[in-house]
Amino acid sequence: MALAAAAWVAGVAWQLQRESLSDTRSMAAMALAASLVAALALVRRPAGVFALGLMSLCIAGFASTDWRASQRLADRLPPALEGVDLVVVGVIAEMPHDSPIGTRFVLDVATASRDGLPVRVPRRVSLGWYRGWDDTAPVAGPAPVLTAGDRWRLPVRLKRPHGTMNPHGFDLELWLFEQGIGASGTVRPGAEPLARAVAHPLERTRQAVRDAILLRVPDASAAGVLAALAVGDQAAIDRDGWDIFRVTGVAHLMSISGLHVTMFAWLAGAAIGWAWRRWPRGMRVVPAPVAARLGGLGCAAGYALLAGWGVPAQRTVLMIGVVVVLRTRGVRWPQPLVLLAAALAVTVLDPWALLQAGFWLSFTAVALLIASEPAAGVGAPRTGWRATLRAALHTQAVATVGLAPLSMVFFQQVSIVGLVANLLAIPLVTLVITPLALLGAVLPPLWGLAGGVVQGLQAALGLLAGWPGAVWTSAAAPLWAVGCGLVGGTLLVLPLPWRLRLLGLPLLVPLAAPPVARPAEGQFEAVIADIGQGTAVLVRTRAHLLVYDAGPQYSPDADAGSRVLLPLLRVRGERKVDLLLLSHRDADHVGGAASLLGGLPVLASTSSLAPGHPLLARLPAHRRCDAGQQWTWDGVRFEILHPQAADHAMMLKSNALSCVLKVTDAAGQSLLLTGDIEAAQESALVAQLGAAGLASETLLVPHHGSRTSSTEAFLQAVSPRTGVVQAAYRSRFGHPAPDVMARYARLGIDVRRSDRCGAYTVPPDGTAGVCQRATDRRYWHHGAVASAPDAD
Repeated sequence: MALAAAAWVAGVAWQLQRESLSDTRSMAAMALAASLVAALALVRRPAGVFALGLMSLCIAGFASTDWRASQRLADRLPPALEGVDLVVVGVIAEMPHDSPIGTRFVLDVATASRDGLPVRVPRRVSLGWYRGWDDTAPVAGPAPVLTAGDRWRLPVRLKRPHGTMNPHGFDLELWLFEQGIGASGTVRPGAEPLARAVAHPLERTRQAVRDAILLRVPDASAAGVLAALAVGDQAAIDRDGWDIFRVTGVAHLMSISGLHVTMFAWLAGAAIGWAWRRWPRGMRVVPAPVAARLGGLGCAAGYALLAGWGVPAQRTVLMIGVVVVLRTRGVRWPQPLVLLAAALAVTVLDPWALLQAGFWLSFTAVALLIASEPAAGVGAPRTGWRATLRAALHTQAVATVGLAPLSMVFFQQVSIVGLVANLLAIPLVTLVITPLALLGAVLPPLWGLAGGVVQGLQAALGLLAGWPGAVWTSAAAPLWAVGCGLVGGTLLVLPLPWRLRLLGLPLLVPLAAPPVARPAEGQFEAVIADIGQGTAVLVRTRAHLLVYDAGPQYSPDADAGSRVLLPLLRVRGERKVDLLLLSHRDADHVGGAASLLGGLPVLASTSSLAPGHPLLARLPAHRRCDAGQQWTWDGVRFEILHPQAADHAMMLKSNALSCVLKVTDAAGQSLLLTGDIEAAQESALVAQLGAAGLASETLLVPHHGSRTSSTEAFLQAVSPRTGVVQAAYRSRFGHPAPDVMARYARLGIDVRRSDRCGAYTVPPDGTAGVCQRATDRRYWHHGAVASAPDAD
């Protein structure tokens, strides 16, 4: 039975590695193969029957997932409907989430039309009702109070699912695919409510509880934690709160984990059993132990649904369900078999759960706890408070040590203070805060008490997070190092002699401090990040790192520095930035600088920022960038080509002051980073430096491919092999302009666009650059991209 479940899961995992789906003939062939294998199993000897049956289950797992994936991909927005005005009628399917710039929500679409004619759009779309922010145009004005279950008529503009793609970065397109969302977009003026509370009563309840918590608890940070624990709204926790929880290793407690669901089931079962024993008529129908088990299971399922039905909650409910059914029937399965049955059920319901870190952390935690228990009959059972305390410490030590390797694999960090933090947080969160958060739905004053406890916990965790070395970070490890680390972590928690356990320590070293490849002397590597509409480039020599621009600010509480650059730098094993170069003051170039400065040590900086710019007060060892400045790092030459010193005193617009940087290795291979220079600056550079001073193999396309730049004379002088455009998918500025791209094509310049390529890496050995989308391609990723609209 265990092997059968493993065969199904293996088939699902196999399918998740595919770059494209099987065609109809291939799927039919797989179905026929599975049937033939099953038929052969009936006429073979027992061993052959078993082997053929496993093969059949593996094929069935693959084919089932492939078919379901094809159904989801078929429900995506047709490319012809991207960016056009549509009118949709639908019901808000989930509780909306507010942010400083507006409200996001998921809509179940009933009908859609364009110019009065019906069109086909996905059944579920993610929409933003924005109130306008910074220099973005207000879309539909301030959003009214949006409630799950309400029906609306909404003018919208939609686009196909698309996200940025960087090495080891968050895969937004996978998340949207797993949620069944076939398009995202914005609400336009003219929205009209049609009816209230027509569907989704559970989501309405979740929203009502969340909104009541946020209203009654005065401390916004504490209210966000209570909302996350009560109804699973993790977005209610602010970024600072998440930072503290991650550093202290208690982030798993702030989402609905198996621990919460198990504790709730146990408390509910105990209460139901106590009440049932006092109801003789009920006991004659159903024995009290059975009623307690079934009631606890029902309450656990209800809590998991109220909390959003995440993978850890699914796993726990399914495990509890298996145990309840077996014990009710008088059967006892080994705990590993129960765990595997729950894993099988999760993958049947959601095959893509296998790609979630939460799946592996959740199931591994339980598996390690089972494996770490001494064999039956070894030692006498202990009772009393000391035994309870010892068991709690053992459980936490196993979870902390055993899950540390997986934490390094998924997040490239592990909390050093996690054991202490969890010993404090687990009893408070599971026995005090979570019960109070749930009971507050009946007795709202309890939320105030829970909020006070949360504030005290946050204060204590803040102190732990402030300890030097509270968290260990490392680069992404190679596969062999991951294998060593996982084996090492398992050895440390198994009930083995300590001589054998300690063998796990050296096995952890390659994962905790993996070897990081660096360019050789005289070479450089560049990563042109995928950050949407903006610029951010990493230039790495053997011992130095330069960051050219820091990308855009997406909203008042999110920017490219925190969302893309810091995770990218950490996964590459970078501990500091030797030089931060900000080309000019535009928000899409400096929007992430503050987060970058706060997240990693920056030793020096240079920019064309004017005196009085707020960033100057935070930039370390700052000097103005002027043409003629140059330096050499590890045999690689860096030259500032623009602006001239006199340009700073002139009344030029910010684009004209962009710092232009040329990077040249010992073999003469060059990279030219141009900021947002325009035609006048390009002409000046050609006149001053000519082809000899500008020639480069790789060119960061000026001004994101705008019509203001990339003059033919400039391109002929640079004569790049590759031009790289950093621009958003369906850029509202029309970047890159089609006629500019035609100019590059006419000159034989290969162009890579970040919206189609993802991050673009220039290798240190002079070989062809690499697109991240080509490296990480999976069938759910964005394929052909519709052309962006023309813009001046």
